[in-house]
Amino acid sequence: MLKHYLVPILLAGALLPGKAFAWDEEGHKIVALIADHYLDPAVKQKVDAMLAADTDTLTKHDIASEAVWADTHRDLDRKAAQEHMAVTDSWHNVKLEIGHPDMKAACPGEKLPAGKPASQGPADCALDKVNQFAEELSSKNTSPAEKLLALKYLLNLVADLHQPLYVSDDNNQGGDAARVSGGGAEPGTLRHYWDADFIDYLGDDPKPIADDIADGVRQSKSFDNMAKGTPKDWTLEAFGLAKEHAYGKLPPKKPDGSYELPPDYVTDSIETLRLQLARAGVRLAGILNRTLGAKG
Repeated sequence: MLKHYLVPILLAGALLPGKAFAWDEEGHKIVALIADHYLDPAVKQKVDAMLAADTDTLTKHDIASEAVWADTHRDLDRKAAQEHMAVTDSWHNVKLEIGHPDMKAACPGEKLPAGKPASQGPADCALDKVNQFAEELSSKNTSPAEKLLALKYLLNLVADLHQPLYVSDDNNQGGDAARVSGGGAEPGTLRHYWDADFIDYLGDDPKPIADDIADGVRQSKSFDNMAKGTPKDWTLEAFGLAKEHAYGKLPPKKPDGSYELPPDYVTDSIETLRLQLARAGVRLAGILNRTLGAKG
């Protein structure tokens, strides 16, 4: 049962109007802004200073905007397809099959070659990249430029580990090959619904959404429980939600092979994503507090 404070106050009849942001944008900003609530003062000062010194022009340099940088960079990588840049697409997901999850196959967990920056690493999965960038961020031997990249990737990839459709697959390209409709949204893919349409129910301004979720975490006194675990634990937790909620609660297929999502599926999915946004923000803050603390 999902925590009561995470249930949004809404009717499951129609989506809120406005631009359909993807988890890549609105969701990532919400996670970063939730994390901002829980950064230790010295760490927050360090994060703000590192981002303010960023000279990259792809995004603005506040924590919410920088949380989208890795996706903006990935889109450019797809077009450029230059050397190591072409592999960054795989850094944003973990391909665990619903029917037979194999973590070793999805994320080998191999160490980077000595002296090779994580930002130039091979086609690893999101779990491996989170571990690699966290290690870099905490190391005194990491160059300032690479530490900035590590920070910017962590702002994005920790959230990816908490999106159930990013850590699962049901032989349908991570939900991209499953056609769905319902909830007042335009027909699309299951992945897009979990990326964008369900997030739209929360509103169109990440800041008040993040403030509300962070306040809910404080009132429920659930921070300590949320903060527990490792990136692998969080990945398996999100996979469990994908299996139970995203796929397990789908209705029977229509004759054309698509799904018509009933209101209870829509409501359940929104609650699940809201919970995952909270967890991701709390855990992102925990990683940054540990890696950029007194010894970071």
